[in-house]
Amino acid sequence: MTALPKEQLDFISETIGGLLDRIGISYSLEPQEGGEEIWFCVKTADAPLLVGENGRHLAAFSAVLRRIVEKKFPEPVRFVVDVNDYHRKRTEELKDMARMHAQRVRYFKKEVEMHPMNAYERRVVHTVLQEYPDIATESVGEGMERRVVVKPVSL
Repeated sequence: MTALPKEQLDFISETIGGLLDRIGISYSLEPQEGGEEIWFCVKTADAPLLVGENGRHLAAFSAVLRRIVEKKFPEPVRFVVDVNDYHRKRTEELKDMARMHAQRVRYFKKEVEMHPMNAYERRVVHTVLQEYPDIATESVGEGMERRVVVKPVSL
């Protein structure tokens, strides 16, 4: 993985800090390399407020931040904002759930439709199940109802 240029790293860190300061949240912030993107790890006692129900507040915060970054840097910048490891734990849960669904598909030889997910979560599922040559994945549905279907590969 190539690290973000210092200018981008500093801008994103300062923007996260500025937004959190305006909200009135005390925090510590640490950028970390994590796979294909840089993770900005926020530690705070106000995590429930920042994360929200099923991560909705965190997704909204990330979307606002992403728009601000896109205005400053027109080329795509890959990063993730994580609050008290919520995002990291959620990603691991998704990977485990995807593997469990793959085992069900293998056993019952029938496709399984997962619950609706955002684009990032669907990408995690598709990526983890690429390891299984006998399993295929497909995204179906529209908007907020878009989900992954896990199915056996027909030989």
